[in-house]
Amino acid sequence: MENRTNQNFSRRGFAAHATTLAGAATLLASSVASSTATSPKANAEDVVTSTKVDAKQGKLKQSFCRWCFNSFPLETLAEKAAALGLVGIDLLKPSDFPTIKKYGLICTMVESAPLSDGLCDPKYHDMCIEKISAAIEATSAEGWRNVICFSGNARGIDRETGMANCVKALKKLTPLAEKKKVILNMELLNSRVDHADYMCDNSAWGIELVKRVGSNNFKLLYDIYHMQIMEGDIIRSIQKNHEYFGHYHTAGNPGRHELDNNQELNYVPIAKAISEIPFDGYFVHEFIPVRDPMVGLEEAVKLCMV
Repeated sequence: MENRTNQNFSRRGFAAHATTLAGAATLLASSVASSTATSPKANAEDVVTSTKVDAKQGKLKQSFCRWCFNSFPLETLAEKAAALGLVGIDLLKPSDFPTIKKYGLICTMVESAPLSDGLCDPKYHDMCIEKISAAIEATSAEGWRNVICFSGNARGIDRETGMANCVKALKKLTPLAEKKKVILNMELLNSRVDHADYMCDNSAWGIELVKRVGSNNFKLLYDIYHMQIMEGDIIRSIQKNHEYFGHYHTAGNPGRHELDNNQELNYVPIAKAISEIPFDGYFVHEFIPVRDPMVGLEEAVKLCMV
């Protein structure tokens, strides 16, 4: 759930941007349809370029976020993910599970409660606990690993009080997560560009929260794009604090676009640092494409096959 120089680029506000990708989606659909008409075995490999990228050849278990590619049907994305050797797709709801399971994929992070109405504000606790608990149950039923959660916006609540409120709610949730063998991951988001007033906007605050909750089934979703904006020093932060990080998201900065030469982050050494921890979770691409989305995804996967 979720959002993103371009404050109008957001998980919530992505619909407007998606129209700019409609042409690419139409071309892809046409290509797949044409190929299928001539061969009953046609699949997503028909739209993968000749590089034949296979993420399974790398050390990291790669995935990508569905919301960034909303101009494509989930079925098309699942085919593409399988063809690229990805383990699954991030940020799906239970109704999406049957589609990805047909392709041998998992949901690498299951949606739960809203982003802005989160655990730092007690008035949202009942709603969040209900939704997160349901997500934990659905994730566990599939034998999968991760459920997302959010601090939410402060709305005038100071950081110490907000942390205490988060701890109170999470201590009600973690026993279920432990029982169901699911990890709750609170996402670190920037409050400078995309998520004004979001409380869990730096790794120090998040790490202290993890320590106070005191459960191996609660960790942080370390979003590299967001933390580059808030604090930088990405590789050192990961090497020093990796035990608190259960999941990673990527995107280029500035702009939250492809992992290419138009942005400042160097993802090869970042991916290498994570792979050397070693890390057994998921490394997930969450960039908003501004050119051919499938080419951008394939390039990102190949770049991070360290």
